[in-house]
Amino acid sequence: MLKDLFSKLNKKVNETGRNDGTFENSETIMTKCPSCKKILYSKELYKRLNVCTNCEHHLPITAPDRMEALMDEGTAKPILEEITSANPLNFPNYESKLIKDREKTGLNEAVVCAEGEIEGARAVVAIMDSRFRMGSMGSAVGEKLARTFEYATERRLPVIIFTASGGARMQEGIISLMQMAKVSVAIERHSQAGLLYIAYMTNPTTGGVSASFASVGDINLAEKGAMIGFAGRRVIEETIKEKLPEDFQTAEFLLKHGQLDEVVNRRDMKNYLGRILKLHSEV
Repeated sequence: MLKDLFSKLNKKVNETGRNDGTFENSETIMTKCPSCKKILYSKELYKRLNVCTNCEHHLPITAPDRMEALMDEGTAKPILEEITSANPLNFPNYESKLIKDREKTGLNEAVVCAEGEIEGARAVVAIMDSRFRMGSMGSAVGEKLARTFEYATERRLPVIIFTASGGARMQEGIISLMQMAKVSVAIERHSQAGLLYIAYMTNPTTGGVSASFASVGDINLAEKGAMIGFAGRRVIEETIKEKLPEDFQTAEFLLKHGQLDEVVNRRDMKNYLGRILKLHSEV
């Protein structure tokens, strides 16, 4: 009997919850921290925004959970939900994969956008979700982000983008790469209107996303321990014929070398962003 009980408990360790990836009301009892290997109660982990109680390692968090934790209660208004991916290049099995990701995550695309308040300050927020096609940037993601900036420019609101992406979406080829320029143009128009853009990089932020809108914020932030970079470590080492530092392509490394303004603990993100928004509104 005890053997069966522990067998069931062991199966639940390291699981990430329900199919939609959230911890709330999950059947998962415990989760093992991938950094310190400590076994954590999943409900306690969820309350801490998936930040380890022992080593402060930041485990993955879904876009809906982050949005709920960030926005003041009852203020979040979803926008641009009608924009979804098609299959412009007739890539084999792409549409079936999109359907599976929608069923698995409960999202219609790899980015969630909303207008709301953070500590009483209005803002437009876009949060990428790596569970959906690894957060890759296809035409729908690019369109949602570009329209997010247009929406904010019309209403004279600041924009915050949380990036979590493997880069361009291979199933959409050159169309995916074109989104880098499209979003960058929308950012420039938003900037020309004298409005604030905060780029907030989370784990992982790579490829074309890191090389475009993730790196051009008026304020560039990153989450503790986030992997940020363009090409992979092995590719870079083989190209330059040198061994890279162990902390290369981490948020802390980029902060040390001037690419970031601050590395922020996820549990502090609401308060930190709220203070920035209030200071900016007073200027």
